[in-house]
Amino acid sequence: MRHIISLLMENEAGALSRVAGLFSSRGYNIESLTVAATEDSTLSRMTLVTTGSDDVIEQITKQLNKLIEVVKVVDLSEGNHIERELMLIKVRAVDNDREEIKRMADIFRGRIIDVTDKSYTIELTGTGSKLDAFVEAMNRTTILETVRTGASGIGRGERILKV
Repeated sequence: MRHIISLLMENEAGALSRVAGLFSSRGYNIESLTVAATEDSTLSRMTLVTTGSDDVIEQITKQLNKLIEVVKVVDLSEGNHIERELMLIKVRAVDNDREEIKRMADIFRGRIIDVTDKSYTIELTGTGSKLDAFVEAMNRTTILETVRTGASGIGRGERILKV
């Protein structure tokens, strides 16, 4: 089962490396990883996506909590949450294709953020499945480059991750 694990950790050199090392040393895969400082510059928030049984996720959570730099861990998948991913996609846009690509970006609520005479760069945010659907809807031969952030998530309503 897919899990989105979010954690607060001390914003210091080597902390990310220790979390990644925990996963690799136990043979667990990280599907995506995002990390950045929070409103408190001494803390970073990391969101990682992994798969595993409930027992495996419980073991991962316990091991993360043992790391000195980790302040708090929550499995967002255990309750209501919002998740978003960012994708930048550069597509070949020439002649008659330009209007069709522009329409497609509008349908998916994307924004064209860079225009050249031969290409568009489109920014899209949404769930991973929405971004996958956009890629599937595009003619594969027009896609020049794709960059995705992986999931970022936050609990819904009163559910917060704070010290």
